[in-house]
Amino acid sequence: MNIERSIFFSGSHCIGGKAAPGNILRAIGIVLYLCTLFVLSSCGSISPAPTRVAPSSPDKDFHVDMPKKVQEYASPEKIDAVTPHENYKYTIGPGDVVNIQVWHRPELSQENTVVSPDGFISVPRVGSLNVLNNTQDEVEKMIIKKLEVLYIKPEVTIRIQEFHNNKAFVLGRVSKPGVINFPGKGTLLEALALAGGIPDNVKETSLTKCSIIRGSDTVIWVNLQDLLNNGNMALNARIMNNDIIYIPEAADEMVYVMGEVMSPGAIQLKSGMSVVKAIMLAGGLNKYANPKNVFVIRQQNIKGDVIQVNVKNLVEHGDFSQNFALMSNDIVFVGSSGMAKFNYTLEKLLPSLQVFSTATTATLLYKTIK
Repeated sequence: MNIERSIFFSGSHCIGGKAAPGNILRAIGIVLYLCTLFVLSSCGSISPAPTRVAPSSPDKDFHVDMPKKVQEYASPEKIDAVTPHENYKYTIGPGDVVNIQVWHRPELSQENTVVSPDGFISVPRVGSLNVLNNTQDEVEKMIIKKLEVLYIKPEVTIRIQEFHNNKAFVLGRVSKPGVINFPGKGTLLEALALAGGIPDNVKETSLTKCSIIRGSDTVIWVNLQDLLNNGNMALNARIMNNDIIYIPEAADEMVYVMGEVMSPGAIQLKSGMSVVKAIMLAGGLNKYANPKNVFVIRQQNIKGDVIQVNVKNLVEHGDFSQNFALMSNDIVFVGSSGMAKFNYTLEKLLPSLQVFSTATTATLLYKTIK
């Protein structure tokens, strides 16, 4: 017996182990709670459609109706639709630092010229010039027009050394939350880097999403896990001036372990948390559990993917092909040894999943069970 199997099936929470009085009371409370949900669900006049059990493989699943999710990740197409086009150019603003080069006229060139709070710069032989909200090309043409009175075909180049007119607010799980400044074509990854990246003490937690709030009517939810872990650069959205970027706290990411485990309820999702790990954190299997009847219910929009996992083979024979990583809001359901059909149990279980539709309710349940 390997170490993981020993941990999974041993101790006061193991199958056949002697339960402590506190565990008995907790188990009674959980049974009463689930029975109440099942009784309430059986009173409804409309039952969910019959379901089919998927083959015991994480990449083969089937669909069942699930509660509709409030928020969906933006597709690459949606992100592109709200992305500034390539012809977008940065406009100069207060605090920017620019370099002015007049070719063949070094006495007119100058570096580190700071744009004043009201948008003016001082240019030799030209004087004060209002450059507020103008692009580099526009400022070059303005200076050339002024110098043409004094010189023949002057050539002027403007370079922005420091950008301060474009700013975004990065909040949530970053090392340095607050205001960042970025060039005209800043991206989500650049914004996260400028905010110090993800703190070391939360890197083990699940990073699944972030939102970009633009104006008063646009919220873009980005699949951060796909962007960072899979390198899907199509999700690396361009950011705009005054965007708000928010990475939810770790407590917002939960999975739920139900059925024949010692401590059913909500568990905070950690990065890479597997099916077996989630069951272990729920106290392990109780004496009524059937390790062959473990199901992962994964909510996808208004459909749910149900995946059957044979934990007995996984633990006893080292078949870890099924021990896949869980995702936010996954539900791990452990069936009993006397459960003949999962279809019937799922039909009774689905109406009660509304209880887990919000993180607040789930957290309250988690605290109550603990």
